[in-house]
Amino acid sequence: MNKKELTIIIYTIIMILSVMYATQPLQPLLAQEFSVSMVKASSFSAVIMLFLALSPIIYGYILESMNAKKMLIIASIILFFTNIFLGFSNSYGMFLFFRTCEAIVVPAILTACMNILASQKHKVKIQINMSIYVATTVFGGALGRILSGFIATQFGWRMVFFSLSFGLLLGLVFIFLLKSDKNTNMTKPKLKDISKILKDKRFFTIYSLMFVLVFVFVGLLNVLPFRIKEIYPQVSETQIGMLYIGYIVGVLVSLNIHRIINIFGKDFRAIMFGVSICLLCIFCFLSRNPIVIFLMVFVLCLGQFIVHTIATRMANSLKKSKKALCSGMYLSFYYMGGTLGTILLPYIYLNYSWSITIYILALLLVFILIFTYYNKKNFKAHN
Repeated sequence: MNKKELTIIIYTIIMILSVMYATQPLQPLLAQEFSVSMVKASSFSAVIMLFLALSPIIYGYILESMNAKKMLIIASIILFFTNIFLGFSNSYGMFLFFRTCEAIVVPAILTACMNILASQKHKVKIQINMSIYVATTVFGGALGRILSGFIATQFGWRMVFFSLSFGLLLGLVFIFLLKSDKNTNMTKPKLKDISKILKDKRFFTIYSLMFVLVFVFVGLLNVLPFRIKEIYPQVSETQIGMLYIGYIVGVLVSLNIHRIINIFGKDFRAIMFGVSICLLCIFCFLSRNPIVIFLMVFVLCLGQFIVHTIATRMANSLKKSKKALCSGMYLSFYYMGGTLGTILLPYIYLNYSWSITIYILALLLVFILIFTYYNKKNFKAHN
């Protein structure tokens, strides 16, 4: 892969993650626009995560040998038009329908991009590309949230989706410059193969860790805009979007993960540190001080992305065979955790209280910290 192709893939991933998370800071506004509850507004984010969780199964059957470039072109065209239709939506049902259409094609684009990055002969090169992938997804998610908040405040929420459509159209032009000799390398998942991987305690520990951590991380950041609106009703979408600047920490973490691991000496110690600081900072979200909440997003992102970057590298390098299935299952557990967090956290917050929500998240982090420590022997092969 040359620099031009790498740049195109990076731009494509940034645009896709911007599309995925653009609705998050807008959810209180969209809930008001369509006269729906917090739970229903959260479905705009949850639906994409659900399809990402199911993508290894869905796309393993329909995209087994499709050319990556062809997949990127078809999916990007569909995404371009759905974003335009989102901008014209005038009801909750219409908006959710086109958002679901996006949810169907987003995994196809990310699958193609990830497989292109992973199509290297050397293990070290794969690990470097996976770090680039994580950094790019983090940056795209942050950019999408921040810009959507700003654009919505200055020009209205509809312009957010028209702007994204323009960016996708530009990306489509770039995709045509890619070589067409790379296949997606998707394989049909077999229950026997899935069972074997889950019986491997190394993978089961990694998948369980990320499921719980992402449930907490994504769920909390999804309800945070509603919490901020509750404390400060006059807060703008731009200000809500600025909450997610903390995501930039994830870019720095993923690109410097070797240095971080060297500080702790072992992958396991770095992972335990990441989970621990997530646990310690979660209680600070009980504060009503916006500065404290803003700073704690940075700390939460630091812990989350230390664990995520190390776990991604492990999922892609622990097993010599079935690499695509191992990484696909990792993403399934990752996004299923995010899906459930996005759906359940607003329900808990709406029906109980913010403090109960935080205590539940803290309890989950305590559980996964103990579970990971108990299974520390499974990390020896990667130390």
